[in-house]
Amino acid sequence: MQRNDIRNVAIIAHVDHGKTTLLDRLLEQTGALGSFKAEEERIMDSNPLERERGITILSKNTSLVHKGVRINIVDTPGHADFGGEVERVLNMVDGVLLLVDAFDGPMPQTKFVLGKALALGLMPLVVVNKIDRPDARPWDVLDMIFDLFVSLGASDRQLDFPYLFASAKAGYAVLDPKDAARTEGMGLLLDMILERLPAPEVEPDRPFQMLVANLFYDNYLGRLLVGRISRGRIAAGDRAVRIGRDNARTLGKINTIFAFTGLTRQSVGRASAGDIVMIAGIPEGFIGETLADPEHPDALPVISVDEPTVSMHFRINDGPLSGEEGKYVTSRHLRERLERELLSNIAMRLEETETTDEFKVSGRGELHLSILIETMRREGYEFTVSRPKVIFRQINGRLCEPVEDLCLEAPEGCVGALMELLGRRRAEVQGIDKLTADTVRVRAHIPTRGLTGLRSEVLSITKGEGIMTSALLGFEPYKGESSPRTHGVMIAKEPGESVPYAMWKLEDRGYFIIKPNTRVYEGMIVGAHAKPNDIVVNVCATKKLTNIRAANKDEAVRLTPPRTLDLEQSLHFMADDELMEVTPKAIRLRKRLLTETQRLLARKKKTAA
Repeated sequence: MQRNDIRNVAIIAHVDHGKTTLLDRLLEQTGALGSFKAEEERIMDSNPLERERGITILSKNTSLVHKGVRINIVDTPGHADFGGEVERVLNMVDGVLLLVDAFDGPMPQTKFVLGKALALGLMPLVVVNKIDRPDARPWDVLDMIFDLFVSLGASDRQLDFPYLFASAKAGYAVLDPKDAARTEGMGLLLDMILERLPAPEVEPDRPFQMLVANLFYDNYLGRLLVGRISRGRIAAGDRAVRIGRDNARTLGKINTIFAFTGLTRQSVGRASAGDIVMIAGIPEGFIGETLADPEHPDALPVISVDEPTVSMHFRINDGPLSGEEGKYVTSRHLRERLERELLSNIAMRLEETETTDEFKVSGRGELHLSILIETMRREGYEFTVSRPKVIFRQINGRLCEPVEDLCLEAPEGCVGALMELLGRRRAEVQGIDKLTADTVRVRAHIPTRGLTGLRSEVLSITKGEGIMTSALLGFEPYKGESSPRTHGVMIAKEPGESVPYAMWKLEDRGYFIIKPNTRVYEGMIVGAHAKPNDIVVNVCATKKLTNIRAANKDEAVRLTPPRTLDLEQSLHFMADDELMEVTPKAIRLRKRLLTETQRLLARKKKTAA
């Protein structure tokens, strides 16, 4: 039977196409914001990192009521690195709201998330957003969306998708872009959700069953499991059995049931098939597992997500400044935090290494792992990480590597330099499209390892105007060696504080990544050498005093501003024999072997082998 009093919908789109803004407007116009400020932008992006970066990292649940029908909505990330978040929440919904920019059209992540939704048989409702842009081309974009549906093997039912044109920022949706001047808000979109997206098929009289699709933790309630009840009913105080991935079964008691109302969760006494709920009281529950009636413990299919493509090594900080800035510094702290991350981050993998002080962490991309690093840093953890490496696979006896679908938007005059850059990184250009009079879009397939450091080089070539996005395409035969790092590094010779005079004397050797008066130690990387080899420098040397004083002999120290690196840039900057030291107060680069003697012996040993 169908349950017509609710709809379960996910919003999917490419990054920056307006998902979170659209949801803000829907909540605002249906009065679901409550005490939250309606004028605040991206209310659903509550995580500090999400607000700083302007992206959605974690999927979130909310609900609103329209014409007596509760619409449960899941806001999903748009970046390919957080595809694991998208894949698991699609199991909770019956339809998707596909948002596409009226100028950009379908982008790599649009193809990725739509392909997942179509494969699950979900019904789409297409919204062409940002039609108020001066360069918008809504009808052309709609044709491009239809072609994408065809290429992804959509069924006849899915190809007959309903569509609307909207401006999430201005807060309206219309059937024709020409009607924008006489719009009445988002009512038309809400009506279409009720009319064209299916109500959930439910079996309320069968034994309880729910697949866990998300997980949160509360200091008072403990583990909170989120999912859609697929059949039956559940009430606070009922007992339920947890069926693990290995078919292990443990019995627990449902203490509290929460329903999502606007931006808050509300305790409810009971829930039934079709409801998206949060359950407290099952201490060992995990994403992808099943909660079921103890007398009928039937397991649902486990949620599967694409495997990781990039790995890094996390280890304790054993540098000279170890323990001075962090709150959690031991291997036990590091292990417990990474294991806790596994509970909710199903796209991540954790492996032991030969030592107890180091762990191999794999994820869906550099951004995926860098968000974890930054989160841990802000929580007070101190550790070091290695350079990201792609994960190779053996497929049909051949070495294969992950390949990304890359889009670059840049000024037309930069195309030549971008082609040379992509060529060095083993990219295969698929086409160049002219977007405006002076802007082009370059489409290419590039090995995942070729993305390392690419963003910073693109920004340098385009003078900050380049826009780069990518999504995993699949695994293809190994493309061959790409160009190695073209510069060496400058390594601090001794501990102390960097002196402006010493740095000024070394400026002709390259550029610095530290500021004057920065605390350094032996083996710490202080800058990039202009030549391919590494050099040891003394940035702590002071000017020698003499008894000869002449006004015209004193040299004025005018330093070139250093190129300070953020977390992602530091990951790109590193070589295989280097580490990034992460603390709550600083990000430093260093050599694995801190002394020149250790590095020399290691090179001799490697040569002899």
